[in-house]
Amino acid sequence: MTATTKQRAGIVLQTLQEYMPEPEIPLRHSDAFTLLVAVMLSARCTDARVNEVTPALFAMAPDAASMANTAWQDIRRIIAPCGLSDTKAQRLVETSRLLLERHQGQVPSTFEELEALPGVGHKTASVVMTQAFGHPAFPVDTHIYRLARRWKLSRGSSVEKVEADLKKLFPESCWGKLHLQIVLWGRQYCPARGCKPICPVCSRLAQL
Repeated sequence: MTATTKQRAGIVLQTLQEYMPEPEIPLRHSDAFTLLVAVMLSARCTDARVNEVTPALFAMAPDAASMANTAWQDIRRIIAPCGLSDTKAQRLVETSRLLLERHQGQVPSTFEELEALPGVGHKTASVVMTQAFGHPAFPVDTHIYRLARRWKLSRGSSVEKVEADLKKLFPESCWGKLHLQIVLWGRQYCPARGCKPICPVCSRLAQL
């Protein structure tokens, strides 16, 4: 990374901390299992929509045992607004069954075990690892991917490369919080079509 890139990273970190010092986790959950379910439902769906359906879902199936013993068609009816409901419902049931078989109904706290579950990719596993277990991880979603490139923190053409670049730029201790800050910043201040008026991060970076 060049000195300029490190400068840019410092400005990003300072500005986000100034404007968004305590970012809230957008997906409502009560434990590792409900977080895992919410993140799985968020694929190609907004967090707001997920938060609308999970109260009814968790009232019916709050843990792996109850989810595993619920017909996927019943789950599908509740999560239909999230899209891809057939696939998501079946994966939720199968994942819950595997949690019972492999982990006594508990969500595992390693990347390897999480990513072995149906519908759990690296990003989903990263969210669970950092938000449920406090493990250093830097989940990269579409907001982080585009802002890392817009802010010239990475030229990576893949999520994996952007994640690797960001991990080199920022201290491990701030990865989880910074992930939330960038996601929320992208939604509120710096959307895909550009920030108008120019947001504080882009404004300060333009002065370099």
